[in-house]
Amino acid sequence: MTIIQQEDFILSIADALQYISYYHPPDFIQAMHRAWKLEESPAARDAIAQILVNSRMCATGHRPICQDTGIVTVFLKIGMDVQWQAKMAVNDMVNEAVRRAYTLPENILRASIVRDPAGERTNTGDNTPAVVHTEIVTGNQVDVIVAAKGGGSENKAKFSVLNPSDDIVEWVLKTVPALGAGWCPPGTLNIGIGGTPEKAMLLAKRAMMEPVNIQELIKKGPANTLETLRLELYEKVNALGIGAQGLGGLTTVMDIKILDYPTHAASKPIAMIPNCAATRHAHFVLDGSGAVTLAPPSLDAWPQIDWDPCQSRRVDLDQLKPDDILDWKPGETLLLNGLLLTGRDAAHKEITGLVENGQPLPEGLDFHNRFIYYVGPVDPVGDEVVGPAGPTTATRMDKFTETMLSKTGLLGMIGKAERGPVAIEAIKKHRSVYLIATGGAAYLVAKAIRSSRIVAFKELGMEAVYEFEVKDMPVTVAVDSTGSSVHQTAPLEWQKRIGKIEVKPPVREND
Repeated sequence: MTIIQQEDFILSIADALQYISYYHPPDFIQAMHRAWKLEESPAARDAIAQILVNSRMCATGHRPICQDTGIVTVFLKIGMDVQWQAKMAVNDMVNEAVRRAYTLPENILRASIVRDPAGERTNTGDNTPAVVHTEIVTGNQVDVIVAAKGGGSENKAKFSVLNPSDDIVEWVLKTVPALGAGWCPPGTLNIGIGGTPEKAMLLAKRAMMEPVNIQELIKKGPANTLETLRLELYEKVNALGIGAQGLGGLTTVMDIKILDYPTHAASKPIAMIPNCAATRHAHFVLDGSGAVTLAPPSLDAWPQIDWDPCQSRRVDLDQLKPDDILDWKPGETLLLNGLLLTGRDAAHKEITGLVENGQPLPEGLDFHNRFIYYVGPVDPVGDEVVGPAGPTTATRMDKFTETMLSKTGLLGMIGKAERGPVAIEAIKKHRSVYLIATGGAAYLVAKAIRSSRIVAFKELGMEAVYEFEVKDMPVTVAVDSTGSSVHQTAPLEWQKRIGKIEVKPPVREND
């Protein structure tokens, strides 16, 4: 009889959550490095380089790969011969592990979970509760998989029940372009087929934990239906030309992972969950011998990347005037210097509410000729001025864009992924610009932030408005002052260059 001690279980999961916050899986690093070496799109190659440089920085500095340290998902296979020496229920032990991991003083992780999701949406403060899936199996061990999934990629999960005769490849190729770039490609697409609707979604999430091994499959060839499907989807999804961060290029996905399950004769449930450039998961087994501590990977797993941001145009934000941004072009890389403000969903809601009701903004909050950065940073530790501070998905701010540009004097915006038609029309109307920072390079971006102070809405926590002073913060022009969007033009250009599928304009979810 194997006895699993309560503290061993908690410590093992807490350690694994810290581990995955700053270590990419080696197979993912190898696949990303391969993508960087092969990439021909300058903008996409620059983005992949930033992701790889950021990954190595996090591995050495033990700080989060992404500011969105995710919602925790835990898969448990508990052997029927296991005995627990515990006073807490299994889910309660998992949540205690999450609590410890996310509040560890040496590497504080961002608390992103809110209770009362249909109402007040109050942050729980410690990233609990986790989502736990438990299976009782034969044996005398506890098999554990932990994952931390960011909201940007999780929000792009898709599900459909196809007719039995419908083509899965056709559905995927229609669905992927509609996702936009908010899931921070390049990453993996994880697919579940069969069972019932909820089973298909669970299969897709579980497939995410499988190794990145598509290159090995290409070499050996397919042995069954799913392997054949993986290879076809890998080639055709990359032929869409979406590329890193949606900037157009050769690599959109580094692998397609698929799990299936028997289903009803009248059904073909299919789920797809993308995993971003901040992929985070780990697997370990408890056998009663004590807590598990995961061994750090060798730094040799990380390639040395020749990334030179100094070739980009330097911009002085403190001296910037409206006419100065008119010659910025989509796909151009910039280095920002000076002061900028931050704000996410909650802050935008507060600001636009005040403006529309004719009330003044909080004292000291002035957007005139300023840029706003869509970010919710991790709390700083040690001598940091701010923790990892990568961008959040900009489309969530689209409905606020007209008010911000017309009523506050805002000059431009920084986020990640594409903007929808409402935001693009406002940008064009007000001759503004939208820039993107690289999703999955949060620690790298944080190193460009030299000072930080809260300006307004302190009660919003990580969603408060900060003022950052930045030095050589790397960004890419995504939408210029004429309304031209690199996320619309570049994938079409690269589809044509790759030439393996018919070129069609993408239909976005918010079009």
